[in-house]
Amino acid sequence: MYLERIASPGDIKSYTPADRSALAEEMRTALIHRTSIHGGHIAPNLGIIEATIALHTVFDSPRDKIIFDVSHQCYPHKMLTGRAGAYINEAQYGDVSGFTNTDESAHDIFNIGHTSTAVSLATGLAKARDLAGRTENIIAVVGDGSMSGGEALEGLNVAGEMHSNLIIVFNDNDWSISENHGGMYEKFRALRETGGSAPDNLFRAMNLDYRFVADGNDTEELIRVFSEVKDTKVPVVVHIVTQKGKGLSFAEDDPEGWHRHKPFHLDTGTAKSPETTGAYDAATVDFVLRTARENPNFVYLSAGIVGGIGLTPENRATLGAQYVDVGIAEEHAVAMASGLARGGARPIFGTYSTFFQRVYDQMAQDVCINRSPAVFLATGTSLYRSTDVTHLGFYDISIFSNIPNLVCLAPASVAEHLAVLAWAVRQTEHPVMIRMPMTGYAESPYPVRADYADLNKYQVVTKGADVALIGVGNFAAMASDAAAILAREGIRATVVNPIFLSGLDAALLDSLKENHHLVLTLEDGIIEGGFGQKIAAYYGNHPAVRVRNYGLPKKFFNRYNPAELAREYRLTAAQIAADVLKEFRHGTYSIGFALQ
Repeated sequence: MYLERIASPGDIKSYTPADRSALAEEMRTALIHRTSIHGGHIAPNLGIIEATIALHTVFDSPRDKIIFDVSHQCYPHKMLTGRAGAYINEAQYGDVSGFTNTDESAHDIFNIGHTSTAVSLATGLAKARDLAGRTENIIAVVGDGSMSGGEALEGLNVAGEMHSNLIIVFNDNDWSISENHGGMYEKFRALRETGGSAPDNLFRAMNLDYRFVADGNDTEELIRVFSEVKDTKVPVVVHIVTQKGKGLSFAEDDPEGWHRHKPFHLDTGTAKSPETTGAYDAATVDFVLRTARENPNFVYLSAGIVGGIGLTPENRATLGAQYVDVGIAEEHAVAMASGLARGGARPIFGTYSTFFQRVYDQMAQDVCINRSPAVFLATGTSLYRSTDVTHLGFYDISIFSNIPNLVCLAPASVAEHLAVLAWAVRQTEHPVMIRMPMTGYAESPYPVRADYADLNKYQVVTKGADVALIGVGNFAAMASDAAAILAREGIRATVVNPIFLSGLDAALLDSLKENHHLVLTLEDGIIEGGFGQKIAAYYGNHPAVRVRNYGLPKKFFNRYNPAELAREYRLTAAQIAADVLKEFRHGTYSIGFALQ
């Protein structure tokens, strides 16, 4: 075997073409076997194996800096930079993240999980190198739809006037996560079909030198071209055409479905555990399809990840012109949604919470200052979703609930989620962001409203005294569970689902002052700047009410165990109930009935 003997890229420098061919096949086999057991991004990595071998043969990492964008195509890079064990030894499969990570290796220059950033990062590295008088190569590897993001184009524009060493490898497999969208991809297709000679060339228009490699899975041709551009004195794009999913027939036939895949059976390609659609995803897809049928002015916007709700190719075909995929360009999607709403359409832009982080300025400036009644659906909003540091889904409350004019809602059941969606699309007064639940009440314990025009009207789930539990969205049901534990101990807690995260129900909060000494807020997000702190600030000058906020600290977490993290910060119903009991048994509170 080759991989078990590779500790660094230097180990492959003397390989013959035959060695490199055998290495590629070994890497491909290892990636397929690992994914069949561990899951992960499979199709993008199968397509870039030969290019990665060529890069590490020609360039001298980590002196030469290689930046992967999107970095979920970095598995072969990790295999050649001292981390092969995580791909060939099952016991080590969990030892590395799915993205480049500076804590793992000096060969990983940045932590990158979002997209379209590599060229900008590379321009900074190149400028710093030039100022210091160094001569290392700077290489940005851009693929999987990264070029559709606005920052990539901004980076290309700056690179075009640097007149210095900067190598951009455009890994063109004709796919993003799903199919590519945008006018530039028509021109990229023309470049592929003409061997790079089509007159409309985005890269040349940006004042960049340009090289074309028709077979980006030909290691030897890549080595030849990379060798020619190594130590270049001008910025250059090397456009390589690769096959997404190469070497795995299932992935070659269905690049979208195999972009990322669960563990699967090698012989059939079927998932080892049933493919399930979450209740909220399924309900949202049904809502979108039904609303599109009923309202010809309805539009669903996606930014390269099929809306964050799992719209299938069949769903997208059914929506037709009422579905718009803008590519991996969240900023554009938000501004376009504002324009749609101002023009009389009823848009929803849906994407994951982690990607909404990229749109603060557009949300504030293009949407909320203009009071455009667009609807934004944040998905994956939980500490229980993705655990990679670049893909965390629990910052959105603190980021967006504080933007003026934006109505932020956190429903707590499927029925409430659908009711909130229907109201948000129907109304034309407010920009609305909906935090789609991941968990919640199996059935709503209260009648679900149809109208949310009375802003900041909280929902009392159960009435009690002495202690109130205000549970936000995903944690509303946990508040009820904690109350049930307290009830067995003789404490009748009030439970409140605020639904609205961007404002306060002053009347309700004032009523709680009368007979509640302790108020707990529970949110699936960070405490600093979050919902709970709004409640604490409201009660700040009231000496008889103590507020305790439950959530996560302002901190980056990486590849954590969700259940362990929840326990660490006492985000379980049993721990919350225990804290209340401790407060009443050992604190200064008095209650009008005996503890059982």
